[in-house]
Amino acid sequence: MTGQENGLVSESTQTSAALFKKACKVIPGGVTANIKYFNPHPLMMEKGKGSKLFDVDGNEYIDYLLCYGALILGHGHHKVFEAVTKQMMESGTTIFGTPHKMETTMAEKLIELYPGIEMVRYTNSGLEATLLAIRTAVAYTGKQKIAKFEGHYHGGYDQVLVSVNPDMDRAGEAAAPKAVGESRGLPDYYLQNTVILPFNDLEATEKILRDHAHELAGVILEPIQGGIIPANQDFMTGLRKITEELNIVLIFDEVKTGFRLSLGGAQKIYGIKPDITALGKVLGGGFPIGAIGGKKEMMMISSARGSRDILTAGAENTDKQDPLYHSGTYNGHPTILAAGLATINVLEQEGTMDKLFARTQLLRKQLEEVYKSYGLTMQTLGMGSIFNIILGEGNIKNYRDMSQSNTKLRKQIDYELLKLGVYTKPLNRYSMSVVHTEEDIHRTVAAHDEAIKRVLNK
Repeated sequence: MTGQENGLVSESTQTSAALFKKACKVIPGGVTANIKYFNPHPLMMEKGKGSKLFDVDGNEYIDYLLCYGALILGHGHHKVFEAVTKQMMESGTTIFGTPHKMETTMAEKLIELYPGIEMVRYTNSGLEATLLAIRTAVAYTGKQKIAKFEGHYHGGYDQVLVSVNPDMDRAGEAAAPKAVGESRGLPDYYLQNTVILPFNDLEATEKILRDHAHELAGVILEPIQGGIIPANQDFMTGLRKITEELNIVLIFDEVKTGFRLSLGGAQKIYGIKPDITALGKVLGGGFPIGAIGGKKEMMMISSARGSRDILTAGAENTDKQDPLYHSGTYNGHPTILAAGLATINVLEQEGTMDKLFARTQLLRKQLEEVYKSYGLTMQTLGMGSIFNIILGEGNIKNYRDMSQSNTKLRKQIDYELLKLGVYTKPLNRYSMSVVHTEEDIHRTVAAHDEAIKRVLNK
């Protein structure tokens, strides 16, 4: 492939460029999710198979985006296809719109795997899962505010779209971050009622939590920030202790980390039981899903039994308690649960996770060696089957440390990698799948070597 620096305008991606231009006429900005855009245009994909993607121009890529980590079995895994086809053929429908056995089967599996899960509810995305987790915390404690960590992302809704990637001029002191809105249209209410915490700083976090304990319903965090910056063990242990003492619900957002660090997520690695866990991505086997699980006493307040039905008028609702309302036409979709159970079944096979982690470490090690050979300061950062490339030195423990890395050089290299057939969105993390091969790793390392040469020569 050939192209312009920091861009993909070239003969090899002409069809992508033309289709993007067409999309812009009917879709604002040409994409239906902001995260899918990059300059000068995103690549339009046509097919996927195993560890590979193929764009509309016929270019092949080794895929490390994997739908932002969701496709841990790669594209089109036969076990997922078989399970989905079997469910639809045997059931005679894609969805019942009623309870069904597979909801219980998946719930039992999640309770078996995740230490902090005693009961389960399904949603249609990780975003919906974190939203329901927060509503549950507020309902359970009777307190109104929540706390989140600077640099952590929990979905694109008002309550948590705060201080995800704040400008340092507005973010305040490291030990006392300020709430910074990340979107137009956010009501001031959420900036005033979302407390921002400094990740991996237990002393400062404890002070803020104690100051706000009387009004904080819950603390939500990614145990591995962005899927790549691990929490320190002492920080996690201390946070669990403090939240228990102060009657603050501890919510783990394991949408990214679920099944990618272990079959039981980050909580299994750290030995910490959160009060509520939010899941998504891998859980759906390539289909949209979310779930929350947690302590029985907290989960039971969403029970519909004995609660008023807000969508039904009439005397039957008299004297019934107000519900913690949660509903959704597609919650617990049987086709999706079939795909998710098939995915978990593959991951549970002996040696599968170990092999996945070993190949991830092999790629990380060889990439670090390549960058070092060019005199570039680089480290790979992450856990399990996800990591990112950081062009910078020192201990990266939070968002502010990450902001000091050389993203300009990283982006230039990433654009060259796209031309060389290695796919992830520029600056995004790398997610591995069980179908990435040693040959994929060899080709990826060679592509990085060539990409670095091209950028340095420019």
